[in-house]
Amino acid sequence: MGQILKLDNHDEDKKIAFEVKYLSSLTTKQRFEMMFKKSDEIRGLLKGYGNRKNTEITKRT
Repeated sequence: MGQILKLDNHDEDKKIAFEVKYLSSLTTKQRFEMMFKKSDEIRGLLKGYGNRKNTEITKRT
């Protein structure tokens, strides 16, 4: 789990191949844990910026 891709030039194909190889080396459980951790992280960031407000009911007149 501690691999780093270092490229001299931007190469999207190498970047994608590296990502696929890394993700395929993980178990299904590890991938789900990583996904849930990232989801919690993003949810926390959005909540900090006020993007997770409760829904409001507005009364039409």
